[in-house]
Amino acid sequence: MAKVVAVANQKGGVGKTTTVVNLSSCIAALGKKVLVVDLDPQGNTTSGYGVAKHTLTSGIYPCLLGETDVREAIVKTKFNADLIPSNTELAGAGIELVSVDRREFSLRSALAPVVPLYDYIFIDCPPSLDLLTLNGLCACDTVLIPIQCEYYALEGLSELMNTLKTVRKKYNRYLDIEGVVFTMYSGRLNLTMQVVAQVKKYYGNKVYKSVIPRTVRLSEAPSFGMPINFYEPNGKGCEAYMAMAREFLAANEKD
Repeated sequence: MAKVVAVANQKGGVGKTTTVVNLSSCIAALGKKVLVVDLDPQGNTTSGYGVAKHTLTSGIYPCLLGETDVREAIVKTKFNADLIPSNTELAGAGIELVSVDRREFSLRSALAPVVPLYDYIFIDCPPSLDLLTLNGLCACDTVLIPIQCEYYALEGLSELMNTLKTVRKKYNRYLDIEGVVFTMYSGRLNLTMQVVAQVKKYYGNKVYKSVIPRTVRLSEAPSFGMPINFYEPNGKGCEAYMAMAREFLAANEKD
């Protein structure tokens, strides 16, 4: 039975999609059965996995509306992990789901048939609090939060915590925090160290020891449609995400 992890942050540009693509690929490379769900209408996770979003014949959109069986939407990628892709059509889901009964649970219902088939399912949520993000939070067991080391990131984190509190209260009382990971990390900057200290003060052992550096290769990899462990397997970016993948598995698979 898969553990379902939503990767979310209401603030954009924090390395959320980069983390979804690379962490999921590294965990799959370590021998786990992984499914990635692209719940962002921008479809960046889809293209990050080398799938052409403009030529999709299926994806998460019709699954949310109950028009397609989720098993028919799964794409077997050449990077070990499976993918349920998306594209800009998904932007219309918020409007179409408004009249649907229990619309917050559309994703959970859609994914139910494949949860027993995987070890981990990662959901890439949009960088906003909308009905799609709410679906991601209602479908998951835990939330993984990427955070950029800058002042405004702390503001975004505070807003996200309020959102999670509301979701726990109304829809998903078992929702827990998987962890907080620092992205675009530069240990030479004082501000970075201040943000790290502040986050660790509040989240303690929920903060990953692995940090993700800012590297050119991590930025380049999506334009080649490859996760970092395939694009530059010996680089710092790959090293960081493999370390995080091992840390993730160690926390989830201890006896």
